[in-house]
Amino acid sequence: MRARLPELFDTHPKADLVIKRVPPEIQDGAPGGYELDGPIDGSRPASYYINLRDTANWPKFTLPTLCYHEGLPGHVWQGVYMRGLPLIRTLLLFNAYVEGWALYAEQLADEIGLYDNDPFGRLGFLQAQQFRACRLVVDTGLHAKRWTRASAIKWMVEQNGGVEDDVRGEIDRYCSWPGQACGYQTGRIEIDRLRTQAKAELGDKFDLRSYNDAIVTNGSVPLALLTDVVDGYVKSRQG
Repeated sequence: MRARLPELFDTHPKADLVIKRVPPEIQDGAPGGYELDGPIDGSRPASYYINLRDTANWPKFTLPTLCYHEGLPGHVWQGVYMRGLPLIRTLLLFNAYVEGWALYAEQLADEIGLYDNDPFGRLGFLQAQQFRACRLVVDTGLHAKRWTRASAIKWMVEQNGGVEDDVRGEIDRYCSWPGQACGYQTGRIEIDRLRTQAKAELGDKFDLRSYNDAIVTNGSVPLALLTDVVDGYVKSRQG
């Protein structure tokens, strides 16, 4: 992916990262994977953690998509730009934007052909997309429809084919953090919608690399403000 980034962006920060296992003492309650930005001064790279409490939770065909989400061009790439903004902008994280970008990063990998010779990897990508759609159902089921924890686990396993041990941890997370799981797909859909709108307004002047730069270099913003960001991008391209 790092070698293919010039196809997706005009700006190219260093964006170093290290891959670590989730510490065993916290792995039972931790998610399957997550990213932590490096310090603002850039003295350490970002960290991409993967949970190895049970490697059956991570069949190999799922790993490329996870890496694009947590690493490049997902959260690690995103974090480089956020660390360069004024301090208050680095502290305020808007879930739908942050996670929506990471899902959009998975999509970009597919769009530039990284699964063309990897049918199992494409299966992992499609399962991940379905997983995020299932989250919308389970989150609202738990908090608006009064689903039980057991029924949510059962539905998720049946609909998405995930490993029950992993699904159980996911459901517990949704129980304790209402609405967070909905932000992923909501944000990606909005980034896609704005891209379609920008393409329609710019025609031949639309450039995917400059659009992606506009979305990621402004840092974490509410989705309502992201519309203003894209409007400004369109006007700048119209000249």
